[in-house]
Amino acid sequence: MGKQSSESSVVVGLMKPVIMMVIAQIAYAATSIFYKVAADSGMNLKILVAYRLMFSSAIIVPLALILERNSRPKLTLVVLFQAFLCGLFGGSLSENLFIEGLVLTSPTFVAATANLIPAVTFIMAISFRLEKLALGSHAGKAKLVGTVVGIGGAMIFTFFKGPEFSIWSTHVDLLRGHQAATSPSSSSSHRSTGSHLLGSFLALGCVVSYAMWLIVQAKMSKRYPCHYSSTALLSVMGSIQSVAFALCVERDWSQWKLGWNIKLFTAAYGGIVTSGMVVVLISWCVRKRGPLFVSVFTPLSLVIVAIASSLFLNEKLSLGSVFGGILIVCGLYMVLWGKSKEMMKTINNVTDDQDRQHPAAARLQDSQIIQVVATTRSVDTNTSCENNNTTNGGSI
Repeated sequence: MGKQSSESSVVVGLMKPVIMMVIAQIAYAATSIFYKVAADSGMNLKILVAYRLMFSSAIIVPLALILERNSRPKLTLVVLFQAFLCGLFGGSLSENLFIEGLVLTSPTFVAATANLIPAVTFIMAISFRLEKLALGSHAGKAKLVGTVVGIGGAMIFTFFKGPEFSIWSTHVDLLRGHQAATSPSSSSSHRSTGSHLLGSFLALGCVVSYAMWLIVQAKMSKRYPCHYSSTALLSVMGSIQSVAFALCVERDWSQWKLGWNIKLFTAAYGGIVTSGMVVVLISWCVRKRGPLFVSVFTPLSLVIVAIASSLFLNEKLSLGSVFGGILIVCGLYMVLWGKSKEMMKTINNVTDDQDRQHPAAARLQDSQIIQVVATTRSVDTNTSCENNNTTNGGSI
């Protein structure tokens, strides 16, 4: 009975980060839909990024002060610098590079380059010794092949169309009644050869920026393992940077006005949900499973956006999107299988060490062994945030 209970605990422990990342990708997909609707209603997207991070700061800072008021480690200059980098790479810079790349190239090209995030993160994680290549093991091969398969599926999803069809008609079109924005950001005059080349570099810069954020976030979580507080620091730093940038490039104060419309809703949703609570989930997953684990879920948002666009934006699916989506899911499964094998190997190694050093450890319950492994894998002596958050009801 105890063995079955421990096996259930292992399954729950493995599935919890997966479920969180699927939720995160659903939230990101919804943000993409709302971005499209807000852009078609004429909103300046640079200002939208600024508002989004301000909304995030407004909701996450109070939560961090309440839930982690007695558990935060000392805020050092190193942590502040890492928070500045997180706000830059994971907030203001990546969002604005994404938008400019979208303006100067096309949504198809930006979607294709965004799918390079797992590959870039994989290379960076190995370079910073956050992941092991381990091609001699089945787990290492599964991670590498799964990453390649996922990227290949995303490319097929983006570039190969084929016959088009609809899932079913919901008679809902969120773009109905909105006029396309007439601002320079949507003008075809920006699509010259030179601008397209610049946009390509900006889109690639967005990929590198997002991957760098995952790496810095993994480093920061070791020194400052408080997910609400680290997200609050990211939001504050990112909002300062994005507001300063938006003020420099947009002097028309009428563009900053938000009414009770889709502009306000998009800014609030993007800030509170995506840049707020979702980043908390990602921070937790980065600390528990590493940056590669988080990055391989990125192409999944393509599938979700395609389905949502078919249902709510009156767009059609294609044979390429279905085939590419299947490859994305297969690649994701292979990486998750490789990560789970590595985790089980770590559990077995720690258990064997315990048995050799302390024979009585063999009689420990499996749940206690899992706790020892979880503590060992965290490689962190500052776990007071998570422990106290459980008492305060703020634990993820």
